Amino acid sequence: MAFATGLSWYRTLRGAAVFKLGSFLTPSPEPLLGMDVSACSVKLVELGRSRSGELVLERLAQGDLQPGWIVDGHIEHFDEVAEVVRQVVRSSGSRTRQVAMALPVSGVITRTLALPAGLSDREQLIRVEAEAVQNLAFSLDEVSLDFCQLGASVHVPGDVEVFMAAARKEGVFERQGLADAAGLKPVVMDVDTHASRLAAGRVIEALYPPGMDVLVALFEVGAWVTRLQLMRQGALVYERQQPGGGVQLTQRIVGQFGFSFDEAETRKRSGELPNEYPSLVLQPFLQERAQDMLRTLQYGFTSTPYSQVDLILLAGASAALPGLSAVVTQTTAFPCRVINPFEAMAISAAGRWSAPDAPAYLTATGLALRRFYR
Repeated sequence: MAFATGLSWYRTLRGAAVFKLGSFLTPSPEPLLGMDVSACSVKLVELGRSRSGELVLERLAQGDLQPGWIVDGHIEHFDEVAEVVRQVVRSSGSRTRQVAMALPVSGVITRTLALPAGLSDREQLIRVEAEAVQNLAFSLDEVSLDFCQLGASVHVPGDVEVFMAAARKEGVFERQGLADAAGLKPVVMDVDTHASRLAAGRVIEALYPPGMDVLVALFEVGAWVTRLQLMRQGALVYERQQPGGGVQLTQRIVGQFGFSFDEAETRKRSGELPNEYPSLVLQPFLQERAQDMLRTLQYGFTSTPYSQVDLILLAGASAALPGLSAVVTQTTAFPCRVINPFEAMAISAAGRWSAPDAPAYLTATGLALRRFYR
């Protein structure tokens, strides 16, 4: 399929297509859908505000993707994924057409640069492109590139910090194509880890007094990998990704009980499994995941000035597995809880959700929050 290239949120300088991460730093006053397209599902969230200013979960919906449709962030079966996107939009009942989407962090190169203050946009672009050329393994013509100024540098007096993001055009156009197929207009293209961090930050702010200095470990247990982000006052201080996720548990159910993969996945979600499942499959899996998380934290401690965290938050489709948070607490000796991105929100009639599903909507919620939050 050929992807269109005329996005309104693109700008072109010196012939380079730019995906507008400036919009990722600027709230959109218009209604906005947050759509997370991951390796195993499509999730949609729409948020609003009440007259009193309270956040409201207006709508949410999700659809499953088959293994192999998206591999390493690349859409291998575009028509099939596009059809699921259309179904999710229809099932949500939303009339909103603007959408925020995200690229996988593995497909985006980001850098924070120190540049002299007073440079024009074009002069900054020249410096940013030079930095991109040094860090990219492909031609600048193949790249969607954007940058935005963050403020005065804390390390170099007289300089400003500039945030740069670069991604292959192919990945940007793929997600644009999905939006187009569902009749949506993409106005924000984010990075998935940035979106999940924004949603988690809102929850962390509600858990601790204003200004309290806390270090939080956010573990997102996905289908194939588990990702750690160490966060301090909303800023990322360390990140690491490790193999292993919910698909591994499904595969063990298949091997132990002889179900097909699809049946095992359905039974895992419903809890309709043999009596031996907890002892033979679930508990060993939870122990392994907790040990992997502990090792990942230890890697983080050797790479940062920290030696402990104040809280572990679990997100992702497998975060709510029965007993996982307790096993993680016991293994790591740090308090652990499953995150609910809809915490402290009002829930509309169309936004009803099942508590075990909430952690899987973290990234989609962060994307929807781009309407209100920088």
